[in-house]
Amino acid sequence: MTEQFTFGGDIVWRPSPEHVEHANLTAFMRTHGIENFEALMHRSTMDVAWFTDAVLKFLDIQFYEPYSKVVDLADGIQFPKWCVDGKMNIVHNCLDKWQKTETRTQKAVVFEGEEGATKSFTYEELYKEVNKAANALHSLGLGKGDAIGIFMPMTPEIVIALLASAKIGGIILPLFSGYGAGAIISRLADANAKALFAADGAYRRGKAVEMKSVADEAAEQVSSLKHMIVLKRTGLDINMKEGRDHWWHDLIAPQLDSASTEITSAEDPLMIIYTSGTTGKPKGAVHTHCGFPVKAAQDMAFGTDVHAGDVIYWMTDMGWMMGPWQVFGSLLLGATMFIYDGAPDFPAPDRLWSLVEKHKINQMGVSPTLIRSLIPQGDQHFKKHDLSSLKCFASTGEPWNPDPWMWLFEKVGESKCPIINYSGGTEISGGIVMGNPLLPLKPCAFSAPCPGMDADVVDENGKSVRNAVGELVIKGPWIGMTRGFWNDKQRYIDTYWSRWENIWVHGDFAAIDKDGLWYILGRSDDTIKIAGKRLGPAEVESILVRHKDIVEAAAIGIPHDVKGSELILFAVTSPGVSLTDALRRELYEMVVAEMGKPLAPKSILFVSDLPKTRNAKVMRRLIRSAYLGLDLGDTSSLVNPQAVEEIKNAK
Repeated sequence: MTEQFTFGGDIVWRPSPEHVEHANLTAFMRTHGIENFEALMHRSTMDVAWFTDAVLKFLDIQFYEPYSKVVDLADGIQFPKWCVDGKMNIVHNCLDKWQKTETRTQKAVVFEGEEGATKSFTYEELYKEVNKAANALHSLGLGKGDAIGIFMPMTPEIVIALLASAKIGGIILPLFSGYGAGAIISRLADANAKALFAADGAYRRGKAVEMKSVADEAAEQVSSLKHMIVLKRTGLDINMKEGRDHWWHDLIAPQLDSASTEITSAEDPLMIIYTSGTTGKPKGAVHTHCGFPVKAAQDMAFGTDVHAGDVIYWMTDMGWMMGPWQVFGSLLLGATMFIYDGAPDFPAPDRLWSLVEKHKINQMGVSPTLIRSLIPQGDQHFKKHDLSSLKCFASTGEPWNPDPWMWLFEKVGESKCPIINYSGGTEISGGIVMGNPLLPLKPCAFSAPCPGMDADVVDENGKSVRNAVGELVIKGPWIGMTRGFWNDKQRYIDTYWSRWENIWVHGDFAAIDKDGLWYILGRSDDTIKIAGKRLGPAEVESILVRHKDIVEAAAIGIPHDVKGSELILFAVTSPGVSLTDALRRELYEMVVAEMGKPLAPKSILFVSDLPKTRNAKVMRRLIRSAYLGLDLGDTSSLVNPQAVEEIKNAK
């Protein structure tokens, strides 16, 4: 049975005529004589080949040899072949083609480090640095098909390393900069990596944090790895292994700044991004030259409405898909990517807003967790900075709660900047659903599916439902879809295609309200069912964070003999708040008052932090496993593993 859906509210933002007129989406629709967004969604999902071809032309994706067919579905919807017979290299489209245009003098990358260092590269300068790095990789005997790991902080060199790896036809393996050796070993070994870009360390909260020893430990246990290229970021004293290790400045700086770009097939592997599963083994999502970057640029253009010359900043790490997403999307659009290496609230809570003012950021991607952490610091921190450059906020990684969403929208954005909510995943190459500059917004909502995404919400029988919670599915192929899991075809089928025939089941609960706006309510396996009543974690968490003393909350369900599940809540308080039974009782009564006695929590537990990934996704699966004393599975993506230990002992 599907429960009625009530999460949502009133429309709080509508696009102005100027928004609509200026939008990339408007230009795209006018080119093809499409009257409105509804008509675009219909045509883009009913005729995927037409839409994909139109997007490739809109983005000016250039091919060395043209494709004979946009998509071939002979092997089934699960394994489409895109841009059949096409020859290309995505780096040609990111850098090479701009060298004969005025774009070459525009900034491609702007960087600031926590310690205050700044650096920027024009498209021409970045092109030359990538050529140097490509020549360096060739000098080590690396080339087409070789997997190259990237384990570095967010500096311009990480962008250069990523693009150089693709330029020579290599396979990029982005690795989270906070990984331990075990996580790096499993990923490098699975892909048979030949080389690793690394760094001596990174800056976090005013301290230099060493990274090289982690890379060393991993390299010693990956027999295929022959070379490590090390960036001197912090000046920490580190060990360099003779014959294997090369300083970036010694190896790359002397190289020639011209280099040919490897001609690859459109469907040649470009990148493997590993994601954590519920089991210990990570999943390697395979992406191609004509796949991930095209979807990234499409979503960036149509959702966040990035234009040539705009400055986009997404607070992320290159090890998560939003890192490569920002690199490929911004460069394909002739925009400027801003990257920052450090804590977003150091040395003071206004650091994020100072970056917006100083670098005139236009589109800024944040996480709900970050915003919740900034609210208790006070409004004075954003008020002291000129944020007039901002055209929109954006967000991905986890569901919002209404109160922090409204704080960002009304107070920081003065109700002028839309919050472009974005949800999809690594295997999607971007979004299933997203806000856009043509449609109105409600708090926490998504305007619609991304163009070309034949998405739906269905009940347990696979039938479409509206104004009710259901399973998020996709009923047609799209160019960004992963080409499967590296060396694990069956796991890919089992993960996404095994529930209903020819339907991708994403693993999120979602809803579409009476006005047609979409909501993501958490992972399917996060959702709690108490006595037949389905409870999305975000809904009950929103109640707790309305309390002035609560910064974050997480809800899990644990087994109950009669009700099936019962509710356990974890709450993170503001600094200095006393953890009293009186506060616990207040929170309990708030939940009961809003959700009713049948959904009353069994326990409310206070903790100092919740387990999260670097892009701030709260890992409810790990919270539940830790609380119940179950096998934790893969914990390598956590930025704060100590939070798991605290949950084990929570009272």
